[in-house]
Amino acid sequence: MTAIAQTWRKVTRKGQSTEAVAAPVEATVETTTIETPAVEIAPNDPLVAFLQSAGEAVDVESLELESPGVTALREAGVALVVPLISGGELVGTLNLGPRLSDQQYSTDDKRLLDGLAAQAAPALQVAELVRKQAAEARSRERIEQELKVATLIQQNFLPRVLPDLPGWEVAAYYQPAREVGGDFYDLFELPDGQVAVIIGDVTDKGVPAAMVMAAARSLLRASGQRVVSPGEVLERVNDLLCPDIPEKMFVTCLYLVVDPSTGHVRYANAGHNLPYARTADGSMELRAKGMPLGLLPGMKYDEHEAMMSPGDGLLLYSDGVTEAHGAEREMFGTPRLVDHVADPASGDLIDGLLTQLQRFTGDDWEQEDDITLVTLTRTLGSGVQNGRVTELDVQFTLPSETGNEREAMQRVLDAIAPLGLEERRVERLGTAVSEAAMNAIEHGNQGRAEIPVEIEVVTAGGELVVRIRDVGEGPQATEVESPDIEAKLAGLQKPRGWGLFLIKNMVDEIRVIDADGRHTVELVLQLEGGDGDGSDGA
Repeated sequence: MTAIAQTWRKVTRKGQSTEAVAAPVEATVETTTIETPAVEIAPNDPLVAFLQSAGEAVDVESLELESPGVTALREAGVALVVPLISGGELVGTLNLGPRLSDQQYSTDDKRLLDGLAAQAAPALQVAELVRKQAAEARSRERIEQELKVATLIQQNFLPRVLPDLPGWEVAAYYQPAREVGGDFYDLFELPDGQVAVIIGDVTDKGVPAAMVMAAARSLLRASGQRVVSPGEVLERVNDLLCPDIPEKMFVTCLYLVVDPSTGHVRYANAGHNLPYARTADGSMELRAKGMPLGLLPGMKYDEHEAMMSPGDGLLLYSDGVTEAHGAEREMFGTPRLVDHVADPASGDLIDGLLTQLQRFTGDDWEQEDDITLVTLTRTLGSGVQNGRVTELDVQFTLPSETGNEREAMQRVLDAIAPLGLEERRVERLGTAVSEAAMNAIEHGNQGRAEIPVEIEVVTAGGELVVRIRDVGEGPQATEVESPDIEAKLAGLQKPRGWGLFLIKNMVDEIRVIDADGRHTVELVLQLEGGDGDGSDGA
């Protein structure tokens, strides 16, 4: 309840003394003003009910009421309390100290004060209403300003331009349910030519969610530049977020690393909606488990792999799609989304899905949650005939570290998968690539991690060629020699020549080229007629 400060003014006229209380006094002569502290009366104090029922001036000294408010009034020197009542509600009190003449307040004094209170109470209530409205206006203005700041933060942290990936179509759609949403997405290139793709959802809305989104996005980007493994990236970001994230907030996040040259995808999931891929066989779920970011430190995240062939499309989405309600309060649900992904006739992964969602929810739908969609589609280019790839041009590098020969082999096998080669030939080529890459790491680059092994996979003139290039500083073998134990023991034959012999027996042809300070081994497979059917009988 509003407390009224007590004010006494002594007005002297012609040697006489009078008192006026709690209302402005136009003093034409010298005045003396004394202010005493306001007395706060709790809403549940018995004095409140008593004054509301009394409805007239009350002598404080005569009050027989056990009340903290009465005690406070007496300690403040209040002699008379006049309740201010408007619309049957006590809106304040008019507190007066003893008269300057030391006489008691008369009946006429109290009647005058009651009349003054009857006029002051509505004015006080109006003033309080105006004050509240002004406070609410300031609060709305502050909230609007916060929303503008949060919107600006979110807009600045969403990609302005999507990366241009040759052989891929990349698209995104983002529609917050309010001025500021909790969803976010990001795509950025990694140092080794791969691309990181992220979609996430921060609990809550407004400025706190926008700030957490900005922090999560920055941490994901920074960690992604240092660590290639999606699972390790999520582990790092989770441990960094946990100490500082606001209570009861967390971030769901899906993190993928895509190799555009091969279609190889590695991914980990921190409690986000599972992505789905549209393939020639229907839909494929990319399942991985993990706790949302920012809940508990020390979490581990499953990491899985997938392969996208030309024509395949990948859909990442937030729960604003699947949890949208129709006119009958039925949810759109995951099954409808999966059916859309599985059926090429249902249209584009984003546009077709939004069309279906609009039909399901109707024209009067009020969006309940943010909707975010990101798609990556590996296109069918000129190097495709009858649904099968016939042209490749894939390039990547690896540090010269022992063990990376296995990575080289896997990435080459991923790249050639769309060619549809016979399984036996693929296995033999993998062995040859592993051996050649190990030679390049250990001999050509002397195991120096800072010098990369360069690998290129191309098709041309009916041939599949895998080029493995090093700086050629180690001992080189330029001719393929048949292994000779006695010559080896006599030091007349180098071990690298034996590796070339093994490689030659794994492929149709091997070419060794030394030029411009580079040593290159070309592994060749013949593609009959250049159509990549793998039926050349080799």
